[in-house]
Amino acid sequence: MRPWRIVRREAAAVDDGWPEGMHPVLRRIYAARGIAAAREVEHRLAHLLAPQQLGGMERACELLEQALRQQQRIVVVGDFDADGATGTAVAVRGLRLLGAAEVDFQVPNRFTHGYGLSPALVEELLPRRPQLILTVDNGVAAHAGVAAANAHGIAVIVTDHHLPGDALPAAAALVNPNLDGDGFPSKALAGVGVMFYVLLALRARLRGSGWFAGRAEPDLSTLLDLVALGTVADLVPLDYNNRILVEAGLRRIRAGLACAGVAALIESSKRNAATLCAGDLGFALGPRINAAGRLDDMRLGIACLLCDEPRRARELADTLSAINAERRDLQAQMVEQGEATVAQYLARHGADTLPLGVVLFEPEWHVGVVGLVASKLKERLHRPVIACAPAGEGSDEIKASGRSIAGFHLRDALAEVDAREPGLIQRFGGHAMAAGLSLSMARLHDFAAAFDAVARRRLDAALLDPVLHTDGCLDAADYDLELARQLRFAGPWGQAFPEPLFDDEFQLIDWKTMGETHLRLNLRHARCREPLAAVMFGGYQGSPPPARLRAAFQLGIDDWNGRERLRLLIRHIEPL
Repeated sequence: MRPWRIVRREAAAVDDGWPEGMHPVLRRIYAARGIAAAREVEHRLAHLLAPQQLGGMERACELLEQALRQQQRIVVVGDFDADGATGTAVAVRGLRLLGAAEVDFQVPNRFTHGYGLSPALVEELLPRRPQLILTVDNGVAAHAGVAAANAHGIAVIVTDHHLPGDALPAAAALVNPNLDGDGFPSKALAGVGVMFYVLLALRARLRGSGWFAGRAEPDLSTLLDLVALGTVADLVPLDYNNRILVEAGLRRIRAGLACAGVAALIESSKRNAATLCAGDLGFALGPRINAAGRLDDMRLGIACLLCDEPRRARELADTLSAINAERRDLQAQMVEQGEATVAQYLARHGADTLPLGVVLFEPEWHVGVVGLVASKLKERLHRPVIACAPAGEGSDEIKASGRSIAGFHLRDALAEVDAREPGLIQRFGGHAMAAGLSLSMARLHDFAAAFDAVARRRLDAALLDPVLHTDGCLDAADYDLELARQLRFAGPWGQAFPEPLFDDEFQLIDWKTMGETHLRLNLRHARCREPLAAVMFGGYQGSPPPARLRAAFQLGIDDWNGRERLRLLIRHIEPL
């Protein structure tokens, strides 16, 4: 395993259309992310891609209009992650706004149903006598579940964003920007984004058919706080279209217009709604929603997002926070176990023999947390990792979740394993950077060998070089609280549109620990007259930081006790 290497981003050419007062550092940051014109950071809802460009939209809206006019019973089937939960809430709220009288929801339980629309879930829905099932963030691989619904005379509309397999389910309509031949320009929509687009297209169709005659059209922008939360939490690339959605949702939240559930989650996580940014959605709110699906029942999360009574919403949000705290403790234990297993392997066999595609299994691991373990170990090892756990107590089935590195398409790798060894994987699905699968306990070693073999064929040696991309160094005048404020809100930053990160050389003045693992430092910069306060979370490894160091850092803001101060947030340190 190789040490991290700092590489400075190269800026693209910039046109002359930037506002005169824009900070030159911000111009440089935008250019390094491929933005060459001011219009590309104007996140206006008017610039959203047209919903009608999504394939399958016309048929889906036709069926939904029919369901509204006939007052059919609609059941929304979501997923047990934050994208699925927010998407379900958007679907239920949006359809009610558009005039649906009977809209209910169901989400599979990770431990009893497995993922997505399954025959078992359809059977469970039958007492509700649904006439239409609308999936959100799932369904593109639900062949058996759709067939079961069809057998009972229930039409299914699939809305999803996951990559399809070789065949599609026999749904009455299917909306997914990642279907072969779909001309929708943005393939990065999250499941909640796809659902929001369906509602926009449905409203336009209803407008044209006179549905709103004599009454005001509903304002679907009231759903954008949920769209922003699900989009950021699902780690989809924040392309221009997604940045418009996220920024619009953040503006609503900062203006105090979030729904009661989102407002309660912000309060429970001790964040400030007026200064909320995309990072808060991803690192504070999203994990609280996800925790319900990982350790309990995602219906708790959805109930919070659908709640309109502030006191009850806060009770639900506090319950989610408690579940999330339990999840953090469990995750820490599992990561420690995984790291110990890797360390033992390295001590016994050496680093050169470590698989390029790492597969880890512990019989006591919790199936709801293995994806987070894979993510942490992927960061430490800088190679694709799949973490596995028993599907249930006494089960001979394994459920696994994987995380990948840039340049290695995880779902395609699993598809290659499946093609080379049919039957080895029972089910799989996902994206380039994350995927899930199930297999027999008896075939675990076969799978580990097959996955490593595919990784060795597909992974170029250069991809294993852990690179930290930065935006270069700052002038002395740029170590400035006002620039830190501008950078905080200049995004929204996220996946594929990374938050600004700088690097430079410093001299250590003094340091101390915070808690057991965090560092608080005072640094001297050659070009700055005053010392710079800094913090590095998780940076204490049992020895003092170097006296002279190179650091990769963000310009952060310490707002303790309501007073804002500049503080560097250090991400990486190396000695000089």
